[in-house]
Formats: sequence, structure tokens, C-alpha cells
Amino acid sequence: MIVEKPRIDEIFSHLGGNSIIILGDLMMDRYMWGEVNRISPEAPVPVVEVRNETLLLGGAANVAVNIRKLGDEPYLVGVVGNDLRSETFNILLGDNGIRSDGIVMHNGRPTTIKTRIIAHNQQVVRADHETTEEIDQKTEEEIFKKIESKIGETKGLIISDYGKGVITKGLLKRVIALCREKNVFVAVDPKDVNFKSYEHVSVITPNHHEAGFAYGKRIRNEDDLKEVGWGLLKILDAESLLITRGPEGMALFEKSGSLTFLPTAARKVYDVTGAGDTVISAFVSAMAAGADLPEAAYISNQAAGIVVGEIGTAQATKESLIKEINKRLKGNNKWVE
Repeated sequence: MIVEKPRIDEIFSHLGGNSIIILGDLMMDRYMWGEVNRISPEAPVPVVEVRNETLLLGGAANVAVNIRKLGDEPYLVGVVGNDLRSETFNILLGDNGIRSDGIVMHNGRPTTIKTRIIAHNQQVVRADHETTEEIDQKTEEEIFKKIESKIGETKGLIISDYGKGVITKGLLKRVIALCREKNVFVAVDPKDVNFKSYEHVSVITPNHHEAGFAYGKRIRNEDDLKEVGWGLLKILDAESLLITRGPEGMALFEKSGSLTFLPTAARKVYDVTGAGDTVISAFVSAMAAGADLPEAAYISNQAAGIVVGEIGTAQATKESLIKEINKRLKGNNKWVE
């Protein structure tokens, strides 16, 4: 694969300002930062002396933040509960410049929040307040109508499936069919429970564990990777499949028969939280800006390399991404793999 700076510059000149729909499970991520200096007398567990707390958007909402940081216009669609946490959630949306009119409030569901306690830059424990029950048919219809009303304005649609009940098989089928009818690029960050329902999408972005589990074969080497990648692509009849491989980088399988390997762009890895959100966001943002599939994969790989070098849920901005890619392309003005 050859990536040349003039072509990257052209893509980035169109990056931003595009409308992108994000459908999925909405969450908040709470981080409690502290230190451990003693063991509890009540149980053999560390006592974390909390020094600071941060509250961030998570799940599909973090995808929307990633899209906003890249300069595009996210339209976030999902479900929150009728509770105090949903009020906080809406405040965070406003703080990040994300509209809330695509959000459905459901009286019978809690707003999901994940609390991570971190001491000395290491996660000690995580506590989740959530439900994983599927949404009812009425809520599903409300969600579909919100997407239907915006589909004519969008350059892409991201399905961010965390397995919390918003992405039902029925909703998937209707949304994907609508995107195909309107010629809208549709990308899926998958969950194993729905994997076989992601048929006919433009791209699906599992990690190597998810891909291997879905296909029924553990990926141990390159031959396994190829069998799983080509096998899933055929089963799903998708246009492309991007398997993220951690320190091994990424592999892009295309329906045309092309296979592109991308080595990891990460210099240091501190935290992979939210890295999948960054990958799919940068990929779709790049496609909306006119990139082809390998170019979008290259850009998303660079974006992932930025966020895993930070602790906690993080995003790559358009500016930081341009700076990082320019570093990579210095010298002969191109990157070859």
C-alpha cells in the first residue's frame, strides 16, 4: 500500500462538515482517580484514596464525540432512562456540541454508566449500572423514524453495538436496508450476539477476538486471519471487513479480493478504552471526505495510534491526526507497506 502526502492533504481538505448518523448504545464513563496506600481492614482489598473524578460520554456517545473532534456533524440516536443520569448525559452532550434531538427517553430503562476506579494509572475495579434487555417495538419504531428523517442529509451511518439492547435484529435489518436504498455508507462496530445480522454493510470493524469468535476459529497466525477474514466477508456479503489486531495493526479485506495489512501506528499503549470508537469514527469520516477503503483504513489506524497512548477514553482531533500523519510521511512524502 502506498500513501502519498498530496492525496492525504486532499482528503483532509474535505474532512469535516459532513453529517454522520451514529446509532447505538449510549453510556457515560466515570473515572475515579486516586492512590493506594493501605489495605482495607474490612476485606483483603486496596483502599483507593480518590483525588479526582471525571465524567465522559461513552459507548455510541463517544463515537459522536470522535466524529465532532474530527470536524463532522454527528446526529446521535439511542436511548437513555428517565433518571438523573440522563440529565447529566444531556449536559455532557451540550458541552461537546452534540445535539440531543435524536435521543429517545425510556421510562423503564436506566441510563448506562460505567465507573472505573484507577490508582497509580492502573484500573482497580469497574462497576456498571445498566440493563441489557432489548428495547420494545414502540421504542424501536421511534428510533427508526429519527434515522429515516435524517438519512437524506447524511454521508454515513455508524452502528455502535455494545450489546445493551438498543441494536435489535429487526432494527438492524431495517436500518441497513434503508442505507442501501439511499446509497449511504454504513459501518458497524459489532457485538457477537448480533454478528450474523450485519449483512450487506459497507464495513464492519471487529477486533481479532470478535472476528475469530464469530467465525468459530481462533486467530493464531496469518493463515487463520485470512481464513476468518475472507470467510466472514463472504458470510455477511459485506463490502469490506477491517479486523483490528492490537499490536499487530489492522487487516482490511475487500469484496474486490484485495487484502491490505497495516502495522500498528501506536508508539506506546497505555489504555485501549474507546480505541474501537476512534477506529470506526475516523474510517467513516475519511470515507465521507472522499477516501477509498485502504486510505480510510490508514487514517483510522493513525487515529487509533494516538488515542491508545492516553489513559482513559480519548479522541483524536483533526489537527492531531494531521500532525501525526505528517510525521509519518516526512522524508520521501509517502508511506509504503
